Amino acid sequence: MSGDQYGVDLDALDQVVKELNQVIKDMGGPKSKAKDSTYLKPGSLGKGFKEESDLRDAHSEVKRDIETIVDKIEDLVDDFGKKSNQTMGAYQNAEADNKVNLA
Repeated sequence: MSGDQYGVDLDALDQVVKELNQVIKDMGGPKSKAKDSTYLKPGSLGKGFKEESDLRDAHSEVKRDIETIVDKIEDLVDDFGKKSNQTMGAYQNAEADNKVNLA
């Protein structure tokens, strides 16, 4: 290639988009588990001591933090996937335009 030309592997970019979409699907398990499967009901750690309430409160706080982190990761991966898809579309359009111009 000359100095002002470039090449983009559209198949590889398409694979990135597919894999990112799969990551989003796969995150459904941890997301729902963090939200629904980590509840501590009152008394589950014992009864009659002050620390029981403190432990449940700390658990609830960490649970919220984990849910927030999972949401942020999911949003980040989704955003990157959308941007990768847009980039791939732009390269496909440019490639089609180049073929038309060369014809």
